Amino acid sequence: MKWGRAVHHLESLAQSCAELSGQPFFSLTVTQLWAVGDILGPKHDQELEWVTVALAVDLPPDDVAWWSEPQGSQHWANATRLTKNPVLAWWRSAQVPMWNHRIVRPALVWDVEAGQRDDVLSALRDGRGEDVRTQAPTSDELAARLQDELAVSRKALIAATAEYERRRWSPGKLEPVADAMWRASDGYLDLLAAV
Repeated sequence: MKWGRAVHHLESLAQSCAELSGQPFFSLTVTQLWAVGDILGPKHDQELEWVTVALAVDLPPDDVAWWSEPQGSQHWANATRLTKNPVLAWWRSAQVPMWNHRIVRPALVWDVEAGQRDDVLSALRDGRGEDVRTQAPTSDELAARLQDELAVSRKALIAATAEYERRRWSPGKLEPVADAMWRASDGYLDLLAAV
């Protein structure tokens, strides 16, 4: 997709975040939308495959292990058309730092308190993402953050494996449980490689 279209998808998602904020029929509360990856770089003529975002949710870190999908995320994603657009979403707890080894100096696009950051969207549209990115953590801060995330991911993998084993021979679809176990294992292995 072209650069302008990518920024349009980001802006549309920010508007959807605002519209759904505080809606009582969603069990998941998204509190922040962050731009991540290529969209933060200089504007270029090459097409982007997708826009990567981090969505902060009002859940404890143990409920949002790396590359997992917290309960209610599918319903929220369908309501915002996130699943229909070329957007890769990484779910994060709002109670811990947003950044890690893959979320490098993200830019805050929307939050529940201040709303949409038009200055950030304008900078991204112009290819000036460097101007709106957050500060990088120190190497010690990053190492500590990755250790914390690895511990959370390990717990998530253990829980997902136990749930898969519990449901393995029960009636009903196994696919959602297997998918959750795959996401937990993939996130854990990604963090393990980063550590």
